[in-house]
Amino acid sequence: MSFKGIRNTYSKTECKYTKLFFTHKCFCKIIFNSFSYLCTAKLNITVMYNKNIKLILAALIVITAIWQFTDKNIGNGIALLLLAGMFILLYFKNEIIIMAFFKLRKQDFDGAKKLLDKIKNPEAALVRKQQGYYNYLNGLMLSQTNLTLAEKHLKKAVELGLNMDQDMAMAKLNLAGIALTKRRKMEATQLLNEAKKLDKHNMLKDQITMMKQQLKKI
Repeated sequence: MSFKGIRNTYSKTECKYTKLFFTHKCFCKIIFNSFSYLCTAKLNITVMYNKNIKLILAALIVITAIWQFTDKNIGNGIALLLLAGMFILLYFKNEIIIMAFFKLRKQDFDGAKKLLDKIKNPEAALVRKQQGYYNYLNGLMLSQTNLTLAEKHLKKAVELGLNMDQDMAMAKLNLAGIALTKRRKMEATQLLNEAKKLDKHNMLKDQITMMKQQLKKI
């Protein structure tokens, strides 16, 4: 093949892919800019819409990804499937709850509380287990200042359920501490026994032992 023939072939190929790129460039830009906006503004808008909106968006993006695959735009299709996966992940693992956990681990109670306060309607914005963690985190923070309100949140967290046994053990340990403070010995003893069974890695062993010693003084 002559140099001219190679150049013509390259030009045709270049035109083909350039056309594909510019045809879908605006569409992909809109999708990714929308997602970027959700990420940067999530603290303000996540709580404003129902959690099922994320699934609807994911479904629409998957349909669009299928269209891109049938149109032989494999790269766009893969990118859109990843984007849909992000929305599905955020449906089950709410971003505000995740960030509040990180704040709490850094002992930034004010920061965690401000994040959680942005969730105005937990039932609409969160799935059941995430509602449990919403109450769990609020209960842990309030246990420092308001035992009655903390107890209410922690009991709600236990009722709704938590993903990890260790978190459930911590919730019941805190409830036992509140019951101990209010001199409800039988309730505190039961909660401590339940916490001990859930604490399979003995991470709360010292706290449970110390609390049992305090119970003997009542």
